[in-house]
Amino acid sequence: MKRHPLPVTAALTATAALLLTACGSGDDKSSGNDRNASADQEVKAPKWSTEPPAVSAEDKPDGVDVSLPSDIDLVFDWDKPKDKNEAAAMEDAANFIRAIYRGVDQRTTTDAALTAYSTGDGLKYARTQIDVRLEGDWTATGTRRHYQETTRSAPNGNSVEVAFCVDSSRFYGKDIKTKKVRKTEPSITDFDYFRIVMAKLPTGEGLWQASKVYVEARAAQCR
Repeated sequence: MKRHPLPVTAALTATAALLLTACGSGDDKSSGNDRNASADQEVKAPKWSTEPPAVSAEDKPDGVDVSLPSDIDLVFDWDKPKDKNEAAAMEDAANFIRAIYRGVDQRTTTDAALTAYSTGDGLKYARTQIDVRLEGDWTATGTRRHYQETTRSAPNGNSVEVAFCVDSSRFYGKDIKTKKVRKTEPSITDFDYFRIVMAKLPTGEGLWQASKVYVEARAAQCR
């Protein structure tokens, strides 16, 4: 785990177009994967975890339900940081991703997990991702892998940037009505690089919320 100091005033930029690519943009209703994809480029075979995490309301000390259906497998191949704050922020960054796909599965942008694990721009981002899928009448299925994680803390300890790669080459869109799975050939469009700024909730002990989300699409460093 690499950790570096993160200035509180660090300037981070991203475009609206990039925001729609994270966690699967879904703006192309005819796309196969749970994000825009094309089959014009070959990619290297990824390393896949054989132990997908099982998370439920009973597993969470705060009682927030981030459980998902059996056909949505979010794999987090992450090593836990030694720093207590960074470890907690990383765990809740994973819960933020789970909350998005729980919202997709439950067909709602008001699930308790969303407001528990995101705030501000992070909450807006999550709801945008869910809304795209609701409008297209589709959900997700398959395995989405998260790996090559890094963390860096702000000097005041109140925010942590959690960065990681995402491989969606085995993660697909599924039509709600027909149950048809829209598969495509793996390509560079399956790889994204995320940076999520997690903010410590002042009134909630140990709870961290996604406040900013930045995404690099077609991330060559993640292949």
